[in-house]
Amino acid sequence: MNSRIEQALPAEQVRPRAGATPAAQTAAPPVVSVQNLSKVYASGFRALDAINLDIHRGEIFALLGPNGAGKTTLISIICGLVNASAGAVFANGHDVVRDYRAARELIGLVPQELTTDAFETVWATVSFSRGLFGKPRDDAHVERVLRDLTLWEKRNNRMMTLSGGMKRRVMIAKALAHEPRILFLDEPTAGVDVELRREMWNVVRSLRANGVTIILTTHYIEEAEEMADRIGVIHQGQLIVVEEKGELMRKLGEKRLILQLHEPLERIPPALAGYNLELRADGAELIYSYDTQAEHTGITALLDDLNAAGIGFRDLRTKQSSLEEIFVGLVGERQ
Repeated sequence: MNSRIEQALPAEQVRPRAGATPAAQTAAPPVVSVQNLSKVYASGFRALDAINLDIHRGEIFALLGPNGAGKTTLISIICGLVNASAGAVFANGHDVVRDYRAARELIGLVPQELTTDAFETVWATVSFSRGLFGKPRDDAHVERVLRDLTLWEKRNNRMMTLSGGMKRRVMIAKALAHEPRILFLDEPTAGVDVELRREMWNVVRSLRANGVTIILTTHYIEEAEEMADRIGVIHQGQLIVVEEKGELMRKLGEKRLILQLHEPLERIPPALAGYNLELRADGAELIYSYDTQAEHTGITALLDDLNAAGIGFRDLRTKQSSLEEIFVGLVGERQ
């Protein structure tokens, strides 16, 4: 992150640039702790069911789930916008209900909806948001935030004149106006083009590098795969998995051995039926899927049997399952 945002953050928010380890992160008290949280609406609909989740200080945590899974409800309760039916939430040790003011001062929220006054200027919109949290006027801080979000040249523009992508940036600027330590991004890049999305990823990484904890929900799988340190999957109000991204992919992802054949096959020989092989590319590719956690992958035996069957290959490569494939598999198991 450049020096402007670094100067804008309190010293205790700046994350060490070296020496921090996942183990050290985990040993520290969580910056957000969700304990046995449930939400049941008057209609009887159970939006959240006994959620337990700890968010580590300085991480990017991605919450994935299909529409209606409970992502926004969970964020809204943590931010104090919706009341829980049971359980408790703590932000840096402050109960979000009993100590609402102290907890809420720590939190910035970028909601899905672009809710701003169409006739206000960018400057006034961001400055007013700072005042809502009782922070004293600080034009220098507001300027730094606007510059880092490439909004400075638009500071005197009325909100109604901005593009959707620029409005989304203003929402982030509003959330950062009171210098929060925890930033919630609810579908932060919805409706923006690919180039702007990647620019916003860089902004998020810069904030994290200087100590801001980021929790984001997204329906862009590649966004979570690109940015997150850990990933949680929520489905029908239940948190079905929480795992470090690389470990999740290692544990749940299949690997595929892709063999480029010398001669296309019309069908898989009966002698190879036990390998559950798949033909692709008009018979020119042979695909073997295997469990990375298994004691034996079976690759050596497969290659021996291919040789015995007179099937030659000119190249081979492996491919790890993508996060999207893992996500679809996890949710599919719960249908």
